[in-house]
Amino acid sequence: MIRNEDKLSEVLSYLEKVIEDRKKSKNKSYTSDLLSQGIDRVSQKVGEEAIEVVIASNNKKKKQVIYESADLVFHLLVLWKKLNIKKNDIAKELLRRKK
Repeated sequence: MIRNEDKLSEVLSYLEKVIEDRKKSKNKSYTSDLLSQGIDRVSQKVGEEAIEVVIASNNKKKKQVIYESADLVFHLLVLWKKLNIKKNDIAKELLRRKK
């Protein structure tokens, strides 16, 4: 049986692969275009998505928070790709803080 946290891990792994594939692809896509831009633009997108999560939270709109959180996670993955950060690097840091 797959638990929800397992599903999240699977989805994150899938998205990492999609982002990598889009980075290598010659076809135009939102992701490849974003990756081709500088780190400032990618960081700006992460900030925009984070603000949208905050606004939705302040308005107590659960569905909107979920929607915007998904956007934020996607853009974080793009940022991590740009900086060569793996999700396991983040997991290690979170586990380090658990102590």
